Amino acid sequence: MNALLTDLYQLTMAAGYFEAGKCRDIASFELFVRRLPANRNFLVAAGLEQAAGYLTGLRFSGGEIAYLRGLPQFARAGADFFDYLARFRFTGDADAVPEGTPVFAGEPLLRIRAPLIEAQIPETYLLATIGFQTLIATKAARIVAAAGGRAVVEFGTRRAHSPEAGVLAGRAAYIGGCAGTSNVLAGYRYGIPVFGTAAHSWVQAFSSEAEAFERLQKLLGPSTIYLIDTYDTLEGARKAARLGPPLWGVRLDSGNLVVLSREVRRILDQSGLSGAKIMATGDLNEHKILELCAAGAPIDSFGVGTDLATSADAPNLGAVYKLVELEEAGARRYTAKFSADKSTVPGAKQVFRYQARDEIALASEARGRDAEPLLRPVLRGGQLVEPLPDAHAARRRAQDSLARLPKAMHSLFEAKDPYPVEYSAALLQLLAALRHNGSGGGG
Repeated sequence: MNALLTDLYQLTMAAGYFEAGKCRDIASFELFVRRLPANRNFLVAAGLEQAAGYLTGLRFSGGEIAYLRGLPQFARAGADFFDYLARFRFTGDADAVPEGTPVFAGEPLLRIRAPLIEAQIPETYLLATIGFQTLIATKAARIVAAAGGRAVVEFGTRRAHSPEAGVLAGRAAYIGGCAGTSNVLAGYRYGIPVFGTAAHSWVQAFSSEAEAFERLQKLLGPSTIYLIDTYDTLEGARKAARLGPPLWGVRLDSGNLVVLSREVRRILDQSGLSGAKIMATGDLNEHKILELCAAGAPIDSFGVGTDLATSADAPNLGAVYKLVELEEAGARRYTAKFSADKSTVPGAKQVFRYQARDEIALASEARGRDAEPLLRPVLRGGQLVEPLPDAHAARRRAQDSLARLPKAMHSLFEAKDPYPVEYSAALLQLLAALRHNGSGGGG
């Protein structure tokens, strides 16, 4: 794993910690979201698999260390620091909310306890991979909810912010409830169902639309989906209908989808193709899909690209990674920030989920059987405790967990009453004591 995939200040702080003799201080950091994005009533946790892979594979190569030696910011760093980087491994512990779990503002998705430098360096990567995938999984859950049981396929790689972002968007969208993705590498890596047949260029590459359809059917048989709006949508539907089975159905990518889907449905049914399905694509999002479903459009599935792979209406999550306690020479010191709008709560925490509320408590607190602890052991001593659930298991968890949320949480707009999240009495007492002392102890 490329250890330079980080912000420079993570490494300059590491050099400073090393020179200050703080290598053996044990730090606890937590990754959480201060505020939910606009019109979001929950988040769907995702990205843990990549975070764990990063931590277990984190290494500095000889070339990377030589590059750092040549930077002016490290001109005063001693040779011992670079020797330390050559031996660097993550040897700490990680606890995390399982992928597919609904979470809320203030709740840690990930807790790291490790020697200070080992806990500091991963900040940038962890925020990026967990923040992005959580954002996309959440967007997918909204779109799937709007579709009301109709399948949704993620089609967004070509509009994602990088090719690799497209792969991870496909994975996260599947966790959030999509039936699959168009991204073949996501299918290969993660065992996710892949969908897609042909574009407008396929139709244009042949001398006639009929020939293009015939060739496609010969290739794909029962999985054939005809894209029928290259020229005239209804005429395209008639040509597809004349070919008859085998086929899966047709795709509409433009025009008035309510009107066209009704006419296309009529054409297919009159040709004895009542089992043929209609897929709709074309700059869709949860609001447009909700309108199509409310209008009774006979559409069986949706392909969603740009809005899903970029979470276009809320394109950043604002996740943070904050120091909450530090053990120095065996003595524990709690840390917090008190600055306006960016305050944090001290102490390593656990989140307990009850039937209709959550409680954020100190990690040392215990609760009864009616409380589910959300943060589970992932790494101990830098090694996986057990294999992580795959994307399929994370998707099932999301479906089951989201179904248990109050109905108001599934609104596409901000709920009048947010999901109840409380702090434990012990945690509030610790925060009050730290404030009373007049210092948050850093962090």
